[in-house]
This record gives sequence, structure tokens and C-alpha cells, in this order.
Amino acid sequence: MQGMQKLKLLPLLILPLIAACTTSPVSTEIADRTQSHPKILPIPIDNCSVGCPSGGSDLTIYRQAYTLNNNATTKFANWVAYKITKDTPATGRPRNWKTDPDVPPGQTLAPADYKGANAALKTGRGHQANLASMGGVSDWQTLNYLSNITPQKDNLNQGAWARLEDQERNLSKTPGIETVYVATGPLYEKPMESLPGTDKVHTIPSGYWKVIFTGSSPQNGLYAAFIMDQSIPRSANFCDFQVTVAQVEQRSGLTLWSELPAAVHKALTSRRGLLPQKIGCGSAAS
Repeated sequence: MQGMQKLKLLPLLILPLIAACTTSPVSTEIADRTQSHPKILPIPIDNCSVGCPSGGSDLTIYRQAYTLNNNATTKFANWVAYKITKDTPATGRPRNWKTDPDVPPGQTLAPADYKGANAALKTGRGHQANLASMGGVSDWQTLNYLSNITPQKDNLNQGAWARLEDQERNLSKTPGIETVYVATGPLYEKPMESLPGTDKVHTIPSGYWKVIFTGSSPQNGLYAAFIMDQSIPRSANFCDFQVTVAQVEQRSGLTLWSELPAAVHKALTSRRGLLPQKIGCGSAAS
């Protein structure tokens, strides 16, 4: 009788095993049919709202802290997008530099590659999605992955660029503003020095762009775009570097706000928005 009971229980034991083999949580990775590395698929994280930049590489990584498109040639991101809310900023987060485990080793840099860069080039490890704005998210440690870092001149990193990042956070604390969407990335418009501590082929950016809007869409008019050269002095005012989104697209080779209707996209990207008035730049529409 005991043997029969065991036999009767056997199908019941097998069924969960079969279910375990045939079902699993949705994975964020699949094998890329054309490359040896996995392609990171979208997960329910919205860091762009009206479409992330298009026109970069095929390796886009989706994280809570940011969404990133990697450039295997330059070894830095084509663009990084992130969403600031009242809950995302945090202070005192350490800078523990690490190689991005989701980018193939030959397509990004390692901490040792930055050795001697500050002394030789006056550059630091500049976050694209910055720690102060996004340090409060669950995966904040990924902000220190070198895929989110570029060699940025100290005068820019600690000057106008830092002050613009301060304004991003201030916007997120403003009554009536729930979200601040930011997309940023490098430009390669003139030759730059190379990192002295590595023999890996790479290209240091000559400048950077940043596009910001508040709310769920730039159609509310509260948006701004900036381009800053690596060489600008520490005392520079970020307000002096306003451009249109169309200029960012032309100089970066990317398309921003890719999910907006074509007519709306053209109208918004061709003129400056009203957001600069909220971040100390006075009248900016033109």
C-alpha cells in the first residue's frame, strides 16, 4: 500500500519539476544573433518618456538609475538617459569605480585605464548620469560603472557642468514638477589627447550635450538643450551654451524624443524651450 501511495504521489512531484523547466521569470538578456555579447532588453523602466535617443549602437542597457547606449569604438556611451524625481537624489555615495559587467571587455574601459589621467590631462572621471541626482535609486552602484563615465576636464566637470546638474536637482524639488528627464552624451568634433595609462584604443570626447525637460513630455514647453566644449573655463555660465535640440541632433548624429509625432518633433526641436527661465537663464525662447 505504501508503494502505491508513493506511485500516486510521483506524478504530483513531476508536474512542478516540469513547470520549473518550462517557465521562468522574464529575462532581461537574450543572445545577440550577430555578436558574441548579450543584448540587454528593455525592462519596465522609463528613463526617456517620449523615446530614448536613436541612431547609436545596438547595445543599450536598461537600469533603474539610467538607460545607456554604449559605443564600442570610443569606449564611452553614445548617450545616457535618466529620470530625476524627488526620491532619486542622495548625498555621500562613494565613488567605487568598476568595469561594467554587461559590456564586453573590449568595448569599455577598466579603472586602471584612468591611471595618471588627472595629473597629465587635468581630467577626472565624469559621471554622465550623476551620483548626486540618482544616488537614491536601488542600483545606484551602477552609476560608478565606467560605461557611465568619460574623461571630463576638471574645469568643466567642477564648473558649468556641475552647476547645470545642480539645477536639474533643484527642478525636481520645485512644487508642481514631479519628474525631470535628462539625456546627455559626448561629442567628438576635434582631436583630443589619449589617456596616458592605457594602450586600449579609445577616443576622449571634445565636448558634451545635455537635453532636459520636465513633466511627461517636452510639449509643455519646459525643455532646454546645451552643448559645452571640454575647454571652457571653470567660471563659465552654463546659460551661455544654450542650443536647440535640432543642433544637438545634428552634431551628435542622434535623434532625440523619437516617439513624438514628426510634426511635433520638428516644431519643438527647431526652437529653444522655456525651461531656462526656471534655472536662472532669463528669457530663452527664440
